[in-house]
Amino acid sequence: MSDEITSGGSNVHRYENHIPKGFEPAIGDGDNIDAISNHIEKHVGKIESVFHEIVSDKVHIDVHWVKPTEHRPYHTLVTSGMSDKPMNVPEEADNLQYAELCVLLPSSWKINAESYALMEEIFSDENNYWPVRWLKSIARFPHEYDTWIGPYHTIPNGEKAEPFSENTKLGCMFVFPSNNLPSEFTQLEISENKVINFYSLYPIYKEEMNYKLNKGSDALLDKFREFRVSTVIDVNRINTCARKKFLGLW
Repeated sequence: MSDEITSGGSNVHRYENHIPKGFEPAIGDGDNIDAISNHIEKHVGKIESVFHEIVSDKVHIDVHWVKPTEHRPYHTLVTSGMSDKPMNVPEEADNLQYAELCVLLPSSWKINAESYALMEEIFSDENNYWPVRWLKSIARFPHEYDTWIGPYHTIPNGEKAEPFSENTKLGCMFVFPSNNLPSEFTQLEISENKVINFYSLYPIYKEEMNYKLNKGSDALLDKFREFRVSTVIDVNRINTCARKKFLGLW
């Protein structure tokens, strides 16, 4: 792993020379899964279904699905399993060893768990599946690379932050505290030595990632407020850092 610091003070970690760990089969921690499930149902809503892994490497990642409601008109997806193991956090972030992730999807997003065959058919289309794929990938990432994920980190889709799928030009994930959900949901105390922090993944454009790296997280969040960007994923939303064309035309 190589490191660099951007003009905005962001640390950039590169893993191109990382040697992957060998396959480590994993099963879920039943007590941890139960605690997270109860936490979701208490503070977010009834879990409609859980998208289970068949074979797991390093940690067993499940994705819990809460359907849209009148009060929360969007799909909520939350992982369990990332927090089965502590992350390799720096000393000053010792209280951030354990984490789980969530995303918010519009009510129009194609999700259906009436049968495994139907779910498999829907998720065979990457335009439907990529948020789930990235939840699982990033949840496993710190255990694969012996690193950590925390507030305001960005993870690009490859060096060039390529679009996640054909239906969007978004190509990077931005991690931030789940303040779009009830405040009681953001943390779950399992024991005196284990507190799980829940973070939201939000897809951003390559230009927004570069802006954050050069100007800092607060500057990007100011952009989001300026353009009234919703915390619910919109694959076609405005790029808040797109360059203006000649004569000020977009």
